[in-house]
Amino acid sequence: MRCRYETVMFDLDGTLSDSAQGVRDGIETTLKRMDKPVPNLDDTSLYVGPPLITTFIKVCGLSNEEAIRAVEIYRQAYEESGKYKNTLYKGIDRLLSDLRQAGVKLCVATSKYEGFVQEVLELIGIPDAFDLICGSNLDGSRKEKADIIRYVAKKLGCAVTKKMVLIGDTAFDALGAMETGCDFIGVTYGFGKTEQMRNLGVDKLADGAQGLRFYLFAD
Repeated sequence: MRCRYETVMFDLDGTLSDSAQGVRDGIETTLKRMDKPVPNLDDTSLYVGPPLITTFIKVCGLSNEEAIRAVEIYRQAYEESGKYKNTLYKGIDRLLSDLRQAGVKLCVATSKYEGFVQEVLELIGIPDAFDLICGSNLDGSRKEKADIIRYVAKKLGCAVTKKMVLIGDTAFDALGAMETGCDFIGVTYGFGKTEQMRNLGVDKLADGAQGLRFYLFAD
């Protein structure tokens, strides 16, 4: 099989890994430890995908200073238990194997703290699937998806082009791809709202690993 792209970047939460329960538990634990009220978290699109500090400010109503502290507490809570509540989506392992055989550069491009990502990949059974892992920094920098995509290109020593594709489940992912100029494939099985991606003009939407194959492979 021949892949249409030279580099394939995967978002993590909601694209590779079903992580909603772990993220939700981490947010709830953090707010309780800070003696802050816990908002309604039924809508996973509000907090799975966007940068963590943004979630604490916009969804939880914390000040910027409080949100910085909350991120640190969350990371402790996630390390304690949240990371164990991740599962790999069906068919993704085989898809990654076929992309590898096609000679594609495989990367994780996530707003999750980079230090957690390798451990999550190990927990969901794909520890050696990727050539490159790129995420956010502890200080909250490199949290926007566009910044992460540019960081991927820098690490690979190339420019961002249409021969690179980002696969993600949210409008946040789609906007990052549009800003940087790489291609984008949205997945509808994650935590983002499909309609939001459609409203941005996303026309490549996949409902699972098989749907991704349609857009990734030329034959």
